[in-house]
Amino acid sequence: MSSQDTFISHLIELRQRLVRSIVAVLAVVLCLLPWSRDIYALLAQPLLAALPKGGQMIATDVIGPFLVPLKVTLLVGFVGALPYVLYEAWAFVAPGLYAHEKRLVLPLVVASFVLFLLGMSFAYFLVFPMVFRFMASIAPEGVAWMTDIDKYFGFVLTTFIAFGVTFEVPVVVIVLVRTGVVSIDKLKEARPYVIVGAFVVGAVFTPPDVISQVMLALPLWLLYEAGIVMARFVSRQAGDAPADETHGGTDLEKADTGPKQ
Repeated sequence: MSSQDTFISHLIELRQRLVRSIVAVLAVVLCLLPWSRDIYALLAQPLLAALPKGGQMIATDVIGPFLVPLKVTLLVGFVGALPYVLYEAWAFVAPGLYAHEKRLVLPLVVASFVLFLLGMSFAYFLVFPMVFRFMASIAPEGVAWMTDIDKYFGFVLTTFIAFGVTFEVPVVVIVLVRTGVVSIDKLKEARPYVIVGAFVVGAVFTPPDVISQVMLALPLWLLYEAGIVMARFVSRQAGDAPADETHGGTDLEKADTGPKQ
């Protein structure tokens, strides 16, 4: 099979896996649509619990009460279908990986999903209640503190992404060490810069209050330290594997590997 035919076959396989992933997400969303209002109510609970007595959220957009719960359902549907989407991504790249790479990549994919969920959970159960209570406490007397449901969804989505990505730091550190981009000693030397950078990231990606900034910066720093520890452990484990261990042979042989049917 020529290299052009191989490239086209890979594109066809990629398209098929993308279509299956999109269908999986849409299927989960369709199953959740009847409960879209309940899902949004659950998402809004941290803010509603912090509002003063009689406080409520508002909708300034005419179709906001319809679109916002739909957006929330799409978000939840994507997260719910993410394991299958990750499986399709893994099935696409697996044939071209060495055996020792497969042993590393699959646990990293699973860990990435779990850590992202942990980051979202950390934001929902710990960060949101503290931030909203703080905001409610500093509202001037006579000011009705309310927010538009669409702006609230934008805030929640940004915070979820910020904390979800932050919790991926151990995976990033392990990948950088295993690929030889940086050594563990260099990571230790960069610790002071990472600490400063963590607080800068917290200031950029969180609301302008000290609580949320610190609650993003501290996990970022601690996860960086955890990544160094885990990278050292993974490197020791990988040191037992033969350097020439392969699944698909040479690089040329791997490049000629066609898509799995």
